[in-house]
Amino acid sequence: MTGVEVAGVVCVVQTPFLDDGSVDADTFVRQVEWLFDNGTDGVAIGMVSEVLRLSTSEREEVAALMCGAAAGRGAAVVSVGAESTHTAVRYARHANAVGADAVMATPPALSRAGDDELFAYFSAIAEAAQVPVIVQDASGYVGSALSIDLQARLHAELPDRVLFKPEAHPIGPKLTQLLEATGGKARVLEGTGGMYLIDSFRRGAIGSMPAGDLVWALVPLWRALNAGDFATAYRIAGPLAQMVSLQTSLDSFVAIEKYLLMRQGIFPSAAMRGPVDGGVDERMYAEIDRLEALLREAVAHD
Repeated sequence: MTGVEVAGVVCVVQTPFLDDGSVDADTFVRQVEWLFDNGTDGVAIGMVSEVLRLSTSEREEVAALMCGAAAGRGAAVVSVGAESTHTAVRYARHANAVGADAVMATPPALSRAGDDELFAYFSAIAEAAQVPVIVQDASGYVGSALSIDLQARLHAELPDRVLFKPEAHPIGPKLTQLLEATGGKARVLEGTGGMYLIDSFRRGAIGSMPAGDLVWALVPLWRALNAGDFATAYRIAGPLAQMVSLQTSLDSFVAIEKYLLMRQGIFPSAAMRGPVDGGVDERMYAEIDRLEALLREAVAHD
């Protein structure tokens, strides 16, 4: 156990690529450093890191890069979900070996496992990782929703080792159901890019796990909520929610987030792994530009 708490704003990183399609390690590390310089409490590899399009060696490479760059600065969370328990356990052991403070796991996306099978899957990951496990219900993007009963059972069996990132709709009611099923003790991270962060905070979320392209807005938003400054929080959340609402698929999230990282000089390229290119047209990028300007005004106001 590392003892580093996973809470607050934990930004999910993007994976930059070189012209030959390989991982751009230097840019990846620079991104992690930029996120901490902007006040993030931690970093994570997740779905928008394009993990499903990385080879096993690439997943292990970026996990090691991220944990190394985050050491001494904040929490490092590594995505270990896979289509088989065997592979997920491998990723979990590797994450532990390179210094992850926690791992995050989606259930298998291509097969519909029952609650008992999923309980065994998440339990095996927890045993292999030896650090807290964030149970990610990514059904807003891929796979099927996790039942509240399963999540409550995991919390009961692993009370100090499990957190939750619920992304099944409706977000707020599902979060409340999970808290009620665990006696208010489940530790829950908002996982919809900050779009539902105010509502999730009011319901008991301990943080957010958004992409890092808007870290400079999400950190002030989270701090405003914790200070009880809801006027500031709502001012920032307005354009932020509008921006996130334009990202209607996993691929569009990746495309827009990489575009914004490139505009801010963090990435030299917005290249993503195909065959899907994100489905974002020039008019949407123009709207993103307008919303980014409004968001910066809202943050600068305070």
